[in-house]
Amino acid sequence: MHKIPVRYINEALKEPGFSGGFSMRSLEDFMEGQDMLQTLHRHTFYYVLALEKASGEHTIDFAPYPVNDNTVFFMRPGQIHQLFLENGSRGYLLHFTDDFYSPAERAARQVLRSISTRNCFPMEQAPFSRLYQLLEIIHREYTEKQERYKQAIKSALDMVFLELLRQGGHSQPSGERPEYIQERLDELLELVEKHLPEHKQVAFYAAELHLSSYQLNTVTKTLLGKSCSALINDMIILEARRQLLATSNQVNQVAAILGYEDVSYFIRFFKKHTGFSPEAFRSNFK
Repeated sequence: MHKIPVRYINEALKEPGFSGGFSMRSLEDFMEGQDMLQTLHRHTFYYVLALEKASGEHTIDFAPYPVNDNTVFFMRPGQIHQLFLENGSRGYLLHFTDDFYSPAERAARQVLRSISTRNCFPMEQAPFSRLYQLLEIIHREYTEKQERYKQAIKSALDMVFLELLRQGGHSQPSGERPEYIQERLDELLELVEKHLPEHKQVAFYAAELHLSSYQLNTVTKTLLGKSCSALINDMIILEARRQLLATSNQVNQVAAILGYEDVSYFIRFFKKHTGFSPEAFRSNFK
């Protein structure tokens, strides 16, 4: 059985000496005068790619995104992507873990959660220039490593993510206690990612969050416009697609990874939600 290739923060930027959960490189240094080609893989860390000048192709969880100047890509841990950048692209590649950047203030945590729901941020020149100046500060702090440089990096990251929030057009959900609802959704998503192969029922997650199934459905419908059951099904299908396209595992092996003992049931489930059998999906989209 094969696994989707996973990259870790030190391996990704070949800096084993830095163990603080943060890495950053300029693209010009990283690419060394050549094209960059990264085949399909996933990360254990957050991934930020800020492109001042660029051309190429970028696909994140099977969604193609245009690679243009003044664009920022943001990825959550666990997402899969493949990337091609042409030589001459300029910008910064930044990775960080929860251990490094985990803001104590609720407002800052909310900003990170909000921008984490989106992968691509095309920007106008003026706001991108503001953001890029912050990245240059971060790169200088990371390179020089003067006193309290990690604190300086985290403070600058607060501003970077706030700028992305503004550019993304995010707004607070209407209704009572929006922060509480968002926090419950974040907890739900973490639980589903952790327990999906073993638990696919709404009741399990409601119990883990000390909510009723009705309350949990209210959370997902308020913020996502779908029931909790539909969210769980979407996450099953997404991981199934990842396994089918990023590995050579047989369908029965993919079913086992996702916790299905009955392969026929998994095939019917997948076809119901995608319109393709797993094999047909792999043949048409790989």
